[in-house]
Amino acid sequence: MSLILRIVSPEKIVFTGNVDSVIVPGTSGAFQLLENHAPLISSLDAGTVFYDTVEGRKELKISGGFVEVQNNNVSLCVEL
Repeated sequence: MSLILRIVSPEKIVFTGNVDSVIVPGTSGAFQLLENHAPLISSLDAGTVFYDTVEGRKELKISGGFVEVQNNNVSLCVEL
């Protein structure tokens, strides 16, 4: 697994772990995050976050939030 993903909401930590990729619903359209992605901060629209773990693809419905990517660490702060 090449990325460390942390998903938090105001109520709880939703997920923390290693993943191969993350697809998020950006405000300008969905985009995928892979190993060695350039650093970025972006807002998120309502939609579905997909992330690939050793157990398979997981999905999470969100109503918005933000994503930060830096040094193979992906942090999502989301509203569920």
